[in-house]
Amino acid sequence: MDQYIIKGGNPLVGEVTIGGAKNAALGILAAAVMADQTVTIENLPNVRDINVLLQAIASIGGEIDRVNENVVRINAKGVRPTSVDDVFIRKIRASYYLLGACLGKYKHAEVALPGGCNIGSRPIDQHLKGFRALGADVRIEGGMIIADAQKLRGAHIYFDVVTVGATINVMLAAALAEGYTILENAAKEPHIVDVANFLNSMGANIKGAGTDVIRIRGVQSLKGTEYAIIPDQIEAGTFMCAAVATKGDVTVKNVIPKHLESITAKLLEMGAQIEEFDDAVRVVATKRCKPTNIKTLPYPGFPTDMQPQAAVTLALSDGTSIVTESIFENRFKYVDELARMGANIKVEGNTAVISGISGFKGANISAPDLRAGAALVIAGLAAEGYTCIDGIEYIHRGYEDFEGKLQSLGGMIEKVDNDKDIQKFKLKIG
Repeated sequence: MDQYIIKGGNPLVGEVTIGGAKNAALGILAAAVMADQTVTIENLPNVRDINVLLQAIASIGGEIDRVNENVVRINAKGVRPTSVDDVFIRKIRASYYLLGACLGKYKHAEVALPGGCNIGSRPIDQHLKGFRALGADVRIEGGMIIADAQKLRGAHIYFDVVTVGATINVMLAAALAEGYTILENAAKEPHIVDVANFLNSMGANIKGAGTDVIRIRGVQSLKGTEYAIIPDQIEAGTFMCAAVATKGDVTVKNVIPKHLESITAKLLEMGAQIEEFDDAVRVVATKRCKPTNIKTLPYPGFPTDMQPQAAVTLALSDGTSIVTESIFENRFKYVDELARMGANIKVEGNTAVISGISGFKGANISAPDLRAGAALVIAGLAAEGYTCIDGIEYIHRGYEDFEGKLQSLGGMIEKVDNDKDIQKFKLKIG
């Protein structure tokens, strides 16, 4: 089984280029199924979740032409909205976007109940509520979500909670519904704006994405387009935290600084120096960081997907910090792993009280989910000695060539799959 072996203690220094946003790409790939002609998508992240979704689209008749690792052409003229259910699709959360896309285009969809990281309850009730409001009959049978409609009609839909997944899913279905749809209490994340822009480039009529009210006038059909996905704010934030935790100097390129404002604000409070450019940010940390308090919130608040990386950084601060997780209830599972490295963190309910220590010690640890896995890699890079991380298949769900990018910054990290390779790494590094 693949593992990361890391020798810590090297400050990360240099430049790193950020890939396309995974969460935007998943919605955009599903939306591509709704077009009548070929769609070309650029800046696609080459990560496991993306590759699984492409396999799922191919399994229902989509023609996939992988131009290169980061560009794909999709022609959906052969798609038949048959059942989307296999061992892979159950592992990724965003499989449910095929519900909204197929329901919008074909008025029928069957998709396996989604999986993903086990970071807490992520109910799909708001998705189903939205589909029903548009006129669909939705039921769950034998682990499948089945949606049917004679026709979809625009509706006024108020989401009970702010939900990224339901906002995108209902937006997909409503794009081809008859009449006018209003989504209230909609999520405002950058990837929602990106999916809406992509749909509009295919001929949809969507206004207000990025605000809490999205207005959609349904159109009869969607056409082919060429589109480049926005940069991944979470990948960018992960490298920003890694720079601070290792007391490094990293320029993070191909980003939209506006999307990083909540992360930048907290790193500045920690004492990092940050310089913003048009499409890059430079993060410099010369000394131990200061404590601060963080509460995760829907965008434009601090992202839940950056909470573990920030907590690892604060675990090395000079003082006590409080991190409150308001989105997912199981997002502190990495704390036990971090304790093996010497961290002093106490979790009570949805709050972690972090008493900073002067340094981590290398240990054998396991990644419990995607973002926690990336956070533990940061801990290993900042630690004294060797750290071995199991469960890195989670990390590959959302980070493209993570170890390669870290190596380019001077990080001593390698992917290995046996004890012999670990010993070779240790002999090589010394």
